[in-house]
Amino acid sequence: MALPFPELSLARACRTWQRPFTLALVSIALCGCSFDLGSLMPEKEKPQEAPKAVATESAVSAGSISEAQSHTVKGQALAKSGDTVAALDEFNRAVALDPYNAQALYGRALIYQGSNEHELAIADFGAANGLNPQKAEPLLGRAVSYLAVGKVKEAAADLDEASEAEPHNAQVWTTRGQVYERLGDRTKAAASYTKAVSLRPRDDAARSGLARVGG
Repeated sequence: MALPFPELSLARACRTWQRPFTLALVSIALCGCSFDLGSLMPEKEKPQEAPKAVATESAVSAGSISEAQSHTVKGQALAKSGDTVAALDEFNRAVALDPYNAQALYGRALIYQGSNEHELAIADFGAANGLNPQKAEPLLGRAVSYLAVGKVKEAAADLDEASEAEPHNAQVWTTRGQVYERLGDRTKAAASYTKAVSLRPRDDAARSGLARVGG
């Protein structure tokens, strides 16, 4: 799925993360991230229990859901225009009205990530993933924040799950290859890079990684 909005989260991340290997991972992982996630539309049926990172509500009115979605759309537009402060306010309003709004949680997580507030980003990515467990984007986003705080094994676990959820997502495979290369598992790294190249033959990062690990 083509996701057109990389610049906000990536630009700020690249200014704050110093290790070259981490920078390479971030560049790959966030190159397709978007605040506008049509695949994460709110479900008609709300789950019986919200994820731990989401405030629980016994009931969310239809009016609240509609208003929350309006704030989410405004937040996405503001984020795309570069006004992340106002965008964060809109996403906060959306989540307050509808704690199950995965789009707002994901958008807020990207802003936290771009501001180097990775623990907050991890919580929101986790909540968005709990509401949409078969989507790769929240897992990929959380993996990047895990990497930023040095939790490489946790990042690998998220990327394993993301690769199962969306096996045709080349971005996930390339990032997974770099994470396993960092962990010293050349076999898994090579397999991931090979998969990425098979899906996206012109992926220079995956091709270079494959050459490094002897694939």
